[in-house]
Order: sequence, then C-alpha cells, then structure tokens
Amino acid sequence: MINQTAVIEFLLMGFSNDPEMQILHGVLFLMAYLAALIGNGLIIILITWDRRLHTPMYFFLKNLSFVDTCYISVTVPKFILNSLLHKSSISLLGCVFQVFFFVVFASAEVAILTVMSYDRYVAICHPLHYEIIMNRRACGHMVVVSYVSCGISGVMHTAATFSINFSSNKIHQFFCDIPQIILISDSKKNIAEIGIIAFILGIILVCFVFIFYSYVHIFSTVQRTSSSEGRTKALSTCIPHLVVVTLFILTAALGYLKPPSDLKSLLDLVLAVFYTVLPPTLNPIIYSLRNKDIKSALWKMLDLKILKSY
Repeated sequence: MINQTAVIEFLLMGFSNDPEMQILHGVLFLMAYLAALIGNGLIIILITWDRRLHTPMYFFLKNLSFVDTCYISVTVPKFILNSLLHKSSISLLGCVFQVFFFVVFASAEVAILTVMSYDRYVAICHPLHYEIIMNRRACGHMVVVSYVSCGISGVMHTAATFSINFSSNKIHQFFCDIPQIILISDSKKNIAEIGIIAFILGIILVCFVFIFYSYVHIFSTVQRTSSSEGRTKALSTCIPHLVVVTLFILTAALGYLKPPSDLKSLLDLVLAVFYTVLPPTLNPIIYSLRNKDIKSALWKMLDLKILKSY
C-alpha cells in the first residue's frame, strides 16, 4: 500500500540549481524530445502508409517507434517543465505514475528489441521458413505478450517501490528513478523491490544472451554467404539493431547495477540520459539513415504531396 501521509511530493534535484543552467538543460531536452517525436512519428506514418513496408521487420520497428515515443514522454516533459519554470517538485501520484509507465515502456523496449533480433535470425538463418514462422498472427502474438508482460512488470515494480516509508523527499535524479527512490527509503533495503530489480535484471540478461546468441548465428551465416551484395544487405538490417541494443541495454544495466550514491552523482545523471533520452532520439536516425526502404518511402510520400499541391 502506498504511503500517502509521510510524503506528499518529491523534489527532483536534476542537474543544477542555477536558473540559467536549468533553462539551458530544459531547452536541450526539449530539442531532443521534439527530435524523438518527429523521428519516431515519421517512422510510424511511413510504415503505416507504404504497403511495401508491411513486413514483420517493419511491423516490429513501428512498435519500437511507438514504445520510444511513449518511453521518452514519461520522464522528459516533466523535467522540461520544471527546468523552464525553475521548479523541482513532482507529486506523489505523479511519481507513482512515472515509475509505473517508465518500467512498462523500458521493459517493452527490451522485449521488442529481443523480438526484432529473433526476426533477423529467422530471416537470415532460416529464409525458406521465414514466412511460415513470422506470419502475421505470430508477430501479433509476440507484441501482445510483450505488452502484457511489461504491464505486469510495471505493477510489481510500482507496488514494491511505494510500499515503504521515506526518510527524505529529495531524489537525486531528473525523474523518479527506482534506485534513487530506494535510496531515500527508511531502511534503504526494500527487500521486495530489490528482489524485483534482481528478477528484471535477470530477464534483461536472458534477453541479452538470446540476442547475442541470435547474432552469433546471424554473423556465422552471413560469413558463409558467397554474395557480397547479400552480406551487405543482411548486415545493413542487423548493425543498426545491434547498436540500439548495445546503447540501451548496457547503459540501463550499468545504471541499475551500480551502487547509488547518497550525494548527487554526475555519472548517475549521465547514465540516465543514455538509457532514457538518447535511445528514443537516436533510434529513428540509426534505423533510417542507411535504410533504403524507409528513405524510398519518405521520398515517395514527399513527391506525392508535391504533385498534389499543383
């Protein structure tokens, strides 16, 4: 049960107490947020609009863009607002919802990235069975199971995190981050939450091992491919995904495994930026810069709009 009497609001200490620096941070985060919204929104629109992109790989990419849009919207807008208004407060209920949705969409990010690696594994290692294995129903089931399991994970995390009393209301982070919340608990040893964090980190480790296993087989198969064009095409769809996985999973794992500090830590803040702001902002760039299908769909849509304007 959430304690609503001891603490009615939290103070997000963020990066700086200097008003000018707060405005600078707010503007920088606003630029990153707008870039994430525009980039991910454009990918969703293009994949929905262009029938040539109605394939399992782009279906999962569209879901990843949706998750990224929601994921960055959980934490960044509140920080932008607080920075521009020179505030640091967030209500208890606001913090509860932030933790819940942060866990849901962070877990969904890991789940979708894992499913995407499986899609690439089947496409490259078992191309003759690809359409049978990755049929529309199977893809839909994978996404639904991912979202449902992530919702359950969010409920478990949130219930465990706020089932305690707090000795302080100052969170040394720019959002309600679970390790920092545990740090201000009375006991600082929330056994239930620590157990859940261990469980979730275990799941992330399993996902990472699965992704690693998939790519060992993918690169082994690609090396045996006689056609240089085939190798280039295969790697062009795998390398962006591998970059995204490395950026997100490793920084998030490091942020949660590193012992939190009682004092404001620049490393904690930087790691948080790496696993909350950068992936949703950079994913559209990583996936679209070298993706001929996405660029082709974009130019096709722009040409059509130009023609209609005359």
